[in-house]
Amino acid sequence: MSVFEKSQWIWLRLGEAADQYAEFRDRVVWTGGETVIRLSCDTDYTLFVNGLYVASGQYGDFEHDKIYDTVVLNSFLNKGENAIRILVHHVGTATSRYRPAKAGLIYEILSGERLLAVSREQTLSRLSPTYESGNGILVSPQLGFTFTYDATKETDGGYAPSAVVEKNCCFYPRPIPKMTVGERITQKSVTMYDKTHYLIDLGGKVVGLPTLELLSETEQTVTVAWGEHIADGGVRMKLGKRNFFYRYRAKVGKNVFTDYMLRLGCRYLEIFAEAPLTLVYAGLLPQVTEVEEIPCDFENELDRRIYDICVNTLRLCMMEHYVDCPWREQAFYAFDARNQMLCGYDGFAGGNAAYARANLKLMGEDRREDGLLSICVPCGSPTAIPSFSLYFILAVKEYVARTGDLSLGEELLPKLMSLCQCFLDRERDGLMVSFDGENHWNFYDWTSFLDGHPRQGEAVADLVINCLTVVALDSIEDICEKTEKPFPHQGKAEALRARVREEFLTDRGYTLRRGEEQYTVLGNALAILSGVAKGSEAKSLCEKIVGGELLDCTLSMKSLEYDALLLVDTERYGDFVLTEIRENYKKMLDAGSDTVWETVEGESAFHNAGSLCHGWSAVPVHFYHRLGLAKRR
Repeated sequence: MSVFEKSQWIWLRLGEAADQYAEFRDRVVWTGGETVIRLSCDTDYTLFVNGLYVASGQYGDFEHDKIYDTVVLNSFLNKGENAIRILVHHVGTATSRYRPAKAGLIYEILSGERLLAVSREQTLSRLSPTYESGNGILVSPQLGFTFTYDATKETDGGYAPSAVVEKNCCFYPRPIPKMTVGERITQKSVTMYDKTHYLIDLGGKVVGLPTLELLSETEQTVTVAWGEHIADGGVRMKLGKRNFFYRYRAKVGKNVFTDYMLRLGCRYLEIFAEAPLTLVYAGLLPQVTEVEEIPCDFENELDRRIYDICVNTLRLCMMEHYVDCPWREQAFYAFDARNQMLCGYDGFAGGNAAYARANLKLMGEDRREDGLLSICVPCGSPTAIPSFSLYFILAVKEYVARTGDLSLGEELLPKLMSLCQCFLDRERDGLMVSFDGENHWNFYDWTSFLDGHPRQGEAVADLVINCLTVVALDSIEDICEKTEKPFPHQGKAEALRARVREEFLTDRGYTLRRGEEQYTVLGNALAILSGVAKGSEAKSLCEKIVGGELLDCTLSMKSLEYDALLLVDTERYGDFVLTEIRENYKKMLDAGSDTVWETVEGESAFHNAGSLCHGWSAVPVHFYHRLGLAKRR
């Protein structure tokens, strides 16, 4: 029997709406034996058996590539009748983590080959009385909705038969293990300003599920804010249009609550109550992707400390897929993930290959009308960062090279060819021009000339997009050679190299755009990595980079700068790379951070929205291994 052969997609009879919480109830009689539930939903779920939490966390996916979980139930079942409850949150609004689709839940419960229950019209459901549907408050446009929970409305009533909904999905099993949920994080400190205002320090960055225990003499609303720092004396609960808080409506007496769907990334929590309360606990249940770190020794204590906070950051930025940061977005970007994969190949057992593979495959399932990758995956935003499609091609090539897994290279090759063609179709006078239109963000780095905003809608030839197209062509050719597939663009990369030299090379190096004084480290590093600049010319560019003659890049793009320097002369430039790493990352250690920052400015960057835990900045892990400073035990 194929998966869900007897099951139906179901939802509430009242219909679907954005930010909607639905509850489904079923009962099964268990006589023993291995018993599992398979389930999938739009958008996220929490499964309870006999009132106990069992599992949560729908894998990010698409309707054409729908992922289902298989969860073993034995330890939660009793002989005889058992109560099954599934809470489903339908987001329904495009975010950087979600592409809108019809609301729905589908499941089947099997004991061996015997079906015990399936989702169907007779399955009882209701609009959740406790979670407020249509609350509509976004944590951020990337992360999605926060929530309001009302414990005064907890009841068993209001269930009715469900409605069958039509969803056209192809089902696939979850490609990686689920994240594990731990016990309550031990708080480092709890500061009570008064019985309505508390500040909790968890002692370090944590990713996990919000949990709360308190005593209240009255019904009241409690607001729980979270953040990575208290630079202003407290948590920045509201930051522009971002809202880092959830609300809990307390009942009289003892309140114990955990939300299993909104994952927080923070160090601090701040509690604001309407009336005095006794706070028993406020914090997180840590939720982690299990990964085994390769033990390493260092001769230099500073290097060891930098390495450790980088590895900690990598761990915290691994969820159902790689994420840029746990606090603000939790989004899967192709460039960010490329940096994280490089570190994982070196720092984690087995090169973290299975996890990297699943991420690349998920990204390869993305579909847009213009043929590019979406800004994030899966994603409902109309925006694309075109250069990130080229970094994805490079990431696949690096995965194949580091793991020897030719099967994924072969599987993704048509997608890579299609992405590359999007750029080749934009050839003008032998050069690729950038993408115009409001849905294309020609972003390269968070610096002048490269952030994409001044020329957002203008199609012009620039150094970065052309060098990256060369890198993509070379990457595809490499995969074709390894998989013994024909490469259709013979000679194209070499012709493009010649045109780039002709168009952008000046006495000062390579300018971003012809006729303009825009000399950047990133652009000249890419000229080296693409083979546009070779030999003595490449050495001259390296001297300009280390001599500070070019506009520097931010932490995110240091991986490319260092790649270029070490490609030209590892012995000469290795010390420069290490010195710069130590200078930049010591600032984070001196500030007491146990993770690495989005930029060296820390929390003050991006109008006080700088992330203090950002996966793309963990690249010292890769370079410490590459330069031989990390000694594997």
